[in-house]
Parts: sequence; structure tokens; C-alpha cells
Amino acid sequence: VKELRDRTLAGMMDCKKALAETGGDIEAAIDWLRTKGLAAAAKKASRVAAEGLVGVATDGTKGALVEVNSETDFVAKNEQFQDFVRSVTGVALAGGITDIDALGAAAYPAGGTVAEVLTQNVATIGENQTLRRAAKLTVTSGVVAGYVHNAVKPGLGKIGVLVALESTAGADVLEPLAKQLAMHVAAANPLALNGDELDADMVARERAIAEEKASQSGKPADIVAKMVEGSMAKFRKENALLSQLFVMDGKTPVAEVVAAAGKDVGAAITLKGFVRFQLGEGIEKAESDFAAEVAAAAGV
Repeated sequence: VKELRDRTLAGMMDCKKALAETGGDIEAAIDWLRTKGLAAAAKKASRVAAEGLVGVATDGTKGALVEVNSETDFVAKNEQFQDFVRSVTGVALAGGITDIDALGAAAYPAGGTVAEVLTQNVATIGENQTLRRAAKLTVTSGVVAGYVHNAVKPGLGKIGVLVALESTAGADVLEPLAKQLAMHVAAANPLALNGDELDADMVARERAIAEEKASQSGKPADIVAKMVEGSMAKFRKENALLSQLFVMDGKTPVAEVVAAAGKDVGAAITLKGFVRFQLGEGIEKAESDFAAEVAAAAGV
């Protein structure tokens, strides 16, 4: 029940009923809640649960993101931990490393390997820390820009984004545009660059939910089919970066923003890709007062 509540923000009794209706299957229970309009969050990872920092580093046509987790937010404010995240992100950028094992085995600037320094930090800081993931973006001509939302230090924060623009236009044009697009990605959290690249399983799941909701309307089959297609078109538009409305003006699709910028400078600009890391996304967080909440609901 707790896991279902954390992932949907639905009420406890609704979660209990959903689990009962679906034989205890968490994923099926989430879909059941959503078809009943009881789930508050449409995306799977609705609540962030881990502490630590996301590091962002760029160098012209390349960029890197690294997430390092800690047990508490207190450690994330520790200068030793911050220096480590910053340095490891630099290592990932220089080597184009995205594999965590390879990153751990890479040479650390101050000596030893990344993994060895991490082990030393755990011992000296007194709290477990882990390298969770890394990503990179590169272009042959253009820029890769980074953005950190609510940065605690330059290049370090809770949400990190990279955006890659391919173009022969100058960096003076591309960097401000890429930075704005990265800010958009941080705020709008797109799931893919375009609708065709959305995860097939996710699309199938959304269609099943849309079909169930539409079928409950009692309308004729042809109207139900149109309702489903309308729901799916809306889903693709709202979750693909190029079709999302640019947060800076709230009315222009991102694809049109990029095209207009290219027209203004007389050089085609292509949005090649993006990466967004939100600290701890997908990791569940224990709630210390859950037992008390259950007892209260039961009238104990």
C-alpha cells in the first residue's frame, strides 16, 4: 500500500481497493487508479527519494551528467562531497564515460581511481555514497549546453540537463538558445525528443488506460475510438520535447522555436538530443510515519 501511495499520491483506502482489485499487482493497481481518476501522477517516478547531487559539465561540442547519491541532504552540502561530484563529472566529460564501472575504474585527478576516492570519502564523511549513473551528449558541429536547476554550487544541483544543438551557426547564437531549451527540459520533463521515440511499452500502457476511460463514457464505439486517439495525440504532444509548448512563452512548440532561430541567423539548427537527470528519480523513500497513518485510518 505504501509503495502504491508513493507512486500515485492516491488515498490509502483507494490504494487498498486497487490492490484488492488487481490481486496485489502494483503496476496493474496504478493503471486501475488512473482509470478511476484517482492517481495524481501520470508518470511512474512521481516522488524523488534519494539525496546527493547531480553534476553537469560541458566543453563546446560535448557534455556530461553524473549522479552521485548520499544517504542525507546534509552530505550533499559537504564541500568534500561537492568536490568529488564536480571532479567525477569532469572525468566523465573528458573520457566520454557513461558506464558506471568504467567511471569507477577511471583515474581520479588527485590520484587513485574514482572508486578508491569514493571509498575514502565514505570512511571520512561517515555516510554511504554511490555512483548511480552517467550520461553524455556530443555533436560534430554546434554546442552542448548544460543547466542546473536550483544549483547549490556552479554545475551542481538536484536537476541537471544537457541539450545538444547541431549547426554551423556561431556559439554566440547557439549557447543562449541551448541554455533556454535546457531550462525548458528541466521544467517540462519531456520523455523523448519526438512522439515516435516515446517508449513503446509506455505508449501501449497509455492507450490501454485511455481505452478503459473512454469505454466508461457510454458513448458509441466510433466516438470512443476518436476519444482514444485524441487522448493519445495529447499524450504524445505533451511528452515529446519538440512538440511541447516552449515554457518561455507558453504558446510556441519547441520545434518552431528552433526553426525560427535558424532562420534568423541563416543557418539550419537541429535539436539533436537532450538528457535530464533528477536526483533520486525512481528510488523509493521510506516514510517514518506510515505506521501511525495506518493505525489512524484503522481507528486504532
